[in-house]
Amino acid sequence: MPAERASSPVDLLVFGPHPDDIEIGLGGTVARHVDLGFRVGLCDLTAGEMGSNGSVDERLAEADAAGAVLGAVWRVNLRWPDRAIGGAEHVRAAAAVIRQARPRALAIPYWSDRHPDHVASSQVLTDAVFNAGLRRFDPGVDPWRPPSICYYFINDSAAPSFVVDVSASYDRKRQALACYQSQFRPSGTSAVETRLTSPRFQQLVESRDAQFGALAGVAFAEGLIVRDPILLPTLFRDDAK
Repeated sequence: MPAERASSPVDLLVFGPHPDDIEIGLGGTVARHVDLGFRVGLCDLTAGEMGSNGSVDERLAEADAAGAVLGAVWRVNLRWPDRAIGGAEHVRAAAAVIRQARPRALAIPYWSDRHPDHVASSQVLTDAVFNAGLRRFDPGVDPWRPPSICYYFINDSAAPSFVVDVSASYDRKRQALACYQSQFRPSGTSAVETRLTSPRFQQLVESRDAQFGALAGVAFAEGLIVRDPILLPTLFRDDAK
């Protein structure tokens, strides 16, 4: 999807360190919001060029295909260097995307994860969210701070602040993940086995989503964490719907 479309406002903006991370952690939630009529934008930070399988061109094409499956209105890749996320320029670039997209809700990777890039991206994006709301940070662009900021799981997980029922959209999550053939089903003489190529990896993702779902009384759910208290009008669940 063309990068210039990233300037159009969306209801939900989701950042991912590498192509496929958004789908692994929040693919069902993205599809659910689209199904409810919300505009969703996706922003990958790197092209995953340090990955053991797949070329940059393959990964970018797979990301576009997956974004279309999920129904995102646009998907942009900032092309930050893989395994080198961090620094003031990255914070500035991410803040610019947030200001341009002006999302009502923002989802970024959880700050604790086995992959160093996921940890680094969480810190950069947390800083970017804060700076995007400062009036005197890059004053040529209007400030914007999303009302809702959530952290989603990619590899690791913890007790979530809340879960989103993604049962009805789970097949779309599976279809979006299937777009990443270079990562999950690589072919050719140069292909190597990785954690992602094992069928147990998808089992790991689905078992996590099934566990969150079972805890909430549904088939599948994706968990998220927030740092601020969640405000409810009463203690009755019906009032919070």
